[in-house]
Formats: sequence, structure tokens, C-alpha cells
Amino acid sequence: MTQTGPCRVLIVDDSAVVRQMLSEILASDRDIEVVGTAADPLLAREKIKRLAPDVITLDVEMPRMDGLAFLENLMRLHPLPVVMISSLTERGADTTLQALALGAVDFVSKPKFDVARGLQAYAEEIIGKVKMAARSRVRTLARPSAPRITLDAVAPAATPRTIQFRTTDRLIAIGASAGGTEALRVVLEGMPADAPAVVMTQHLPATFSTPFAERLDRHSAMSVREASDGEAVLPGHAYLPPGGKHLRIIRDGARWRCRVDDGPAVNRHKPAVDVLFRSVAESAGANAIGAILTGMGDDGARGLLELRNAGAPTLVQDEATSVVWGMPGAAYKLGATEEMVPLERIAERLMAMARA
Repeated sequence: MTQTGPCRVLIVDDSAVVRQMLSEILASDRDIEVVGTAADPLLAREKIKRLAPDVITLDVEMPRMDGLAFLENLMRLHPLPVVMISSLTERGADTTLQALALGAVDFVSKPKFDVARGLQAYAEEIIGKVKMAARSRVRTLARPSAPRITLDAVAPAATPRTIQFRTTDRLIAIGASAGGTEALRVVLEGMPADAPAVVMTQHLPATFSTPFAERLDRHSAMSVREASDGEAVLPGHAYLPPGGKHLRIIRDGARWRCRVDDGPAVNRHKPAVDVLFRSVAESAGANAIGAILTGMGDDGARGLLELRNAGAPTLVQDEATSVVWGMPGAAYKLGATEEMVPLERIAERLMAMARA
């Protein structure tokens, strides 16, 4: 979406305090115009028609119509960039992941207590995500998932069962941010059960990591889990950092192990993609494969360049299929990759690189 003039925002939230706070926070930025507020989805529906906002902030839990039901109708009938305002609870996390699956661009977590002061602490993040949403590509609700790559499909026709990825010493590292929860699902859906091990970093709050890992596990033939410190990295498994911690990969003799640490944020993120990629470059070098999916900012770009310099093949998601082409775009401009691949073909390319 190309943005000219101030970004026009409609705030939808049943709390008058939250509506007021969000209005003040967003109006403090000269590139944002708050065109209206609505206390429930039915009022919002009328205001969307009348005010034609560029972006909507939407609370998940509201009266008269569930926020998810409203979002589903909106993305089907009148797609708009939506930033969810969600609670930092496990139930809130699961609901927010459902909202991202329905097409919301991103989310901001609001604290359980002292919401007014808490939202003020998130002011910079709220402004940044709303402005990013105005420039994002809104996904249609019925995005096709990637076909799963089977061993038969990637092996020579004469001996379809002789290639087993278990015998290859490959490690796939993937980083993502805004739009990445669904992009990772699409990629992992396309991977076979005995694909090379996958290590991933997705920018998420601490409380979101467990439900996100469970969600990916349900959609993948691979076993998707939160990494635990010191565990071996195995083929057919995909690992996410546990909430609010960095994931690194270390070499231990002939195998790799997960190292989970509570170090400082990097690029303002924890977990950070650069932390993961740099460790993979050091521990796996040319045996690794690196990929950056949709996301805001530039986290992972330098790490992907380190992977490429170490001899690893690398790719980024292309601009046309990215919700936000910040992270992949930054990596491409830095010369960290030669390949830009549409989302639905990334699993196929990763498997081809693993065979090479």
C-alpha cells in the first residue's frame, strides 16, 4: 500500500480509557490522523464506511460482536490493515495468533494492570506499528498454503527412497517478524517429516511462545517445540526460543545443541534474529541455510550476511508476498542474499538447497 498524507486511523475498543490513551498517543505523531473511535464492532462498521480509515486498531474482546468474528468479516468483505490490541495472557496470546491467521498485520500487547500508564510505555511501538501497517500488504483471508514437499518429490525418480535427509548434515535457520507467524506456518507446512533441523526466531512477547509453538506443531509434519537449553538439535525437529529469551546454536563435537540465554536485547529485540544467525554461521558455516521472512526493521540482515560469507546458501521472502518487506528488504540491500522467493515456494527452495 502506498501512503500519501497522514495515516488515517480508526480506534476500536470498548474501553473509553484505552480509546482516549490510544488517540492521544497516535495523534502525537504528525504522520498520523485519528479520524474516529468506536466502542464496538457494529459502530466500527458504520465508521469504516463513512471515514475510510487507512488502518484500524482493534481490541479482541468486545461486546456485541467478538473481535475475531468482526476481523474475519472485515478481511473477507473490506480488507484493511489491522493492528490488534491484545492482552498479555495465554488466552490473549492464542486469540491474537488466531487474529494474525485471519489477516491482522501485527499486534500490540496491553498490560493487565494500570492500562493507561502501560500503554504510554508502549507509545513508540504503537506509533511504529500503526505506520508500518499503513504501508503493509493486506493478505486475503484464503491464502493457499504451500504444498508439502515429499521425499519422493525431491529424490531421483529411479530410486525415490534412497535419499533420506536424516543422513545430511544441514541446519536451516529462519528469522521473521511482522506477518511472520503465518509465513512460518506456510513454510513449515511445506516441509517433510524428516527435513533437516530448523531453528527459528520470530519476534513475539514472552507469553506467546508456547501457544505459537503448539500452533506450528499442529500444522507441520515436523515436530515443532520450544528449545530447552542444552538439548540436541535433531532432523525432523523445528525449534523456537522460549518466551523472551535468545536462541543460539553451539557445536558439541559432531552435533549441534541449543543454547537458550537471557542476555540483553539486540536490535531492540529478544529474541533477536541476528543472535541466532550469527551463532549458526559460527557453528554450522556452509552446512547451514539461512532465510528471512516478512518483518519490520532490519534484524537478521547482518546475521544473514555472516551466514552467506560463511558459505551458506541464503534466501529472503520476496516483496510481493511479504506483509512487510523491512527485514527481507534490508538483507537484500545489504547483499546478504541473491535469491528472493515467493512465500509459497520457500519450503521447496529450502529443501533444494539442503540437497545441493
